[in-house]
Amino acid sequence: MKYFLSLIAACLLVVGGVIAQDSPVGVWKTIDDESGEAKSHVEIYESNGKFYGKIVKLLTLAEDAVCDQCPDDLKNKPMMGLKIVNNLEPYRDYWSYGTIMDPKTGKVYKCSIFTDGPNKLRVRGYIGFSALGRNQIWHRVK
Repeated sequence: MKYFLSLIAACLLVVGGVIAQDSPVGVWKTIDDESGEAKSHVEIYESNGKFYGKIVKLLTLAEDAVCDQCPDDLKNKPMMGLKIVNNLEPYRDYWSYGTIMDPKTGKVYKCSIFTDGPNKLRVRGYIGFSALGRNQIWHRVK
């Protein structure tokens, strides 16, 4: 009986490790889907069961850059620390029902994110239906 319980515990640890590997939580290097250029580092974090993302490093802009195209109360706020991913919820094997803002244009899109192994994140921004959108691939910062 002890052997059986130990075996179950070991299996749960292995499965838990695999699930944890596929978490979007962490720091990700954003890659512009049009230019292929690395733009920033975004930290994805969980709070109260939802996932958010904020800019923690700028790669192509000055550290004191502001978001002059951002909507409403985000306009002219510093890019560093700017929350661009909001309210993503776990759904099946990915995260959805949230939004992502493009700081370059200030436009807000519906968003879904998918892990593609432990070090790649597929970020899909769209209007209306997911088919009417585009993907970016982000890479985990180690």
